[in-house]
Amino acid sequence: MDPLSDLLSLLGPRSTISSGFDAGGDWSIHFGDQQKQIKCYVILSGGCWLAVDGIDDPVRLEEGDCFVLPSGRPFRLASDLSLSSLAAATIFPPARQGGVVTFNGGGAFSLAGSRFAVSGNHADMLLGMLPPIVHLRSDSDQTALRWAIDRMMEEMRNPQPGGQLLTEHLAHMMLVLTLRVHLSSGHRQGTGWFRALADNQLGQAIAAMHADPARRWSLQELGQIAGMSRSTFALRFKEALGETPMDYLSRWRMLLACDRLENARDPVSVIAPELGYQSESAFSTAFKRVMGCSPRQYCRRSAAGTPGSPEMAPY
Repeated sequence: MDPLSDLLSLLGPRSTISSGFDAGGDWSIHFGDQQKQIKCYVILSGGCWLAVDGIDDPVRLEEGDCFVLPSGRPFRLASDLSLSSLAAATIFPPARQGGVVTFNGGGAFSLAGSRFAVSGNHADMLLGMLPPIVHLRSDSDQTALRWAIDRMMEEMRNPQPGGQLLTEHLAHMMLVLTLRVHLSSGHRQGTGWFRALADNQLGQAIAAMHADPARRWSLQELGQIAGMSRSTFALRFKEALGETPMDYLSRWRMLLACDRLENARDPVSVIAPELGYQSESAFSTAFKRVMGCSPRQYCRRSAAGTPGSPEMAPY
């Protein structure tokens, strides 16, 4: 698989609710800690402001725009950011599939979309690889997503047999398409995994590491794949991703190991050589350095559910 598919496969996002919001007049709503949920929405009519905790600049959203909030951070949606906010829990009832919440009589602004729960003790690290806000606004971006959005809205308006499963698949399609279009747009601000993957040269090196994580990669080999000298590649990679290529490779190997330990229950004796380690002790040392605990401790925490699957926010 490609690196984006790899990451989403490890996250295992599952659509929990697809629903809508219809507001009228002036309004401002604060959504608290999203408890490791990914939000993916499209603006159906009107416009509003989006402000996400920890992000300096608010984002203006207009009809046809799509946005994804992968980090689970608290955020605010408002017709006017100068207004005092109401807590989302006071407006939104217990969520139900296909439900539409109307506020202030509706008619001025509406959105629809889905939220995705992710699971696993390594979810925080994986979510941290995604950008805090993905915002698509160009006509070409909207065209790529329009079919999935229109089909989802039709399923929500006119429920049919099998509609819930179809809506879940459409929600996944929206999420993947939005992230893919964002990636192809060449987003290169700040540092992070998406910035590095959006760079055609660095992206080729990352894809190579994902395709063969057990290989004893050298900076020389990865630089050649990226079409750079060893030193230029190392510098560019560190600037874009915030860590060295070898550190990234070790971290990706450990995320794969976590998945194997948590879900396949494979023993270390099987995992270690398949991820490029010549001994169990070498693997365990690398695992503890990256994950902060031994493989055995990780398995105990996973079995005990600490931290377990995220609780579901009611909105």
